Amino acid sequence: MNLPVRKPTRLKSYDYSTPGAYFITICAAGMKNYFSRINVGEVLAPPENILSVYGKIVDRNIKALPQRYSHITVDKYVIMPNHIHLILVLKTGAASGSPTIIDAVRALKSLTVRECRENGFTAENLFQRSFHDHIIRSENDYRMIWEYIDTNVIRWEKDCFYTE
Repeated sequence: MNLPVRKPTRLKSYDYSTPGAYFITICAAGMKNYFSRINVGEVLAPPENILSVYGKIVDRNIKALPQRYSHITVDKYVIMPNHIHLILVLKTGAASGSPTIIDAVRALKSLTVRECRENGFTAENLFQRSFHDHIIRSENDYRMIWEYIDTNVIRWEKDCFYTE
């Protein structure tokens, strides 16, 4: 049987333990709306992002990342119905051999899956395999990504990940 060859998702020869800011996108398996639902506001009211039980677990685990990894901060994030966006910052001065951004995302996903299963999640997979990353290279890039995360709920119905 010929299986499709997966395209590498990480930047070749880049050291993901390098201090800096990273834009991370983690998607739900099958793009299912596991994490929240967006209520469109009446007239001028803004949309409201209501986290599900599983979204609340994701939220707790994101907030716990800096306690787990003292050299990582979460600058901004949003939990959408079927995906999560984060800006993770790897601080300078991390000890040699410190966990990388990849390790932090792996831990976030693993701990979230475990806790979701303890809370009744029964589907085979909660998350898609791997995640998307973008190495933030400038202040302008950072500001644009911050704005994108900040307005993601408002733009939900126009989002490339939107599903009914």
